[in-house]
Amino acid sequence: MPAIQQKGTRDTLNLRIKPDLRKLIDRAANLSGRNRTDFVLSAARRAAEEALLDRTVFTVDRKTYAEFLALLDAPPQPNARLRRSLTTPAPWKK
Repeated sequence: MPAIQQKGTRDTLNLRIKPDLRKLIDRAANLSGRNRTDFVLSAARRAAEEALLDRTVFTVDRKTYAEFLALLDAPPQPNARLRRSLTTPAPWKK
């Protein structure tokens, strides 16, 4: 695992990219008001976080897991907030 860098320090990431893809990224970055580096790093960070979160494993004991499954299997219990949500007209219907 790489060492954690000090705040403010930077490293480089070199990529080979086809001209058409670079033009596409530049266009999207420009439309979003960011430079290419910020745009690519933001997209790469989101993809990395999603990849890691998809592989997160939670380990619990049998009792806790059984309780979790029971909560998932139980029908939702009506409450005031749920009733209000179900009776409030959708914003596009007002």
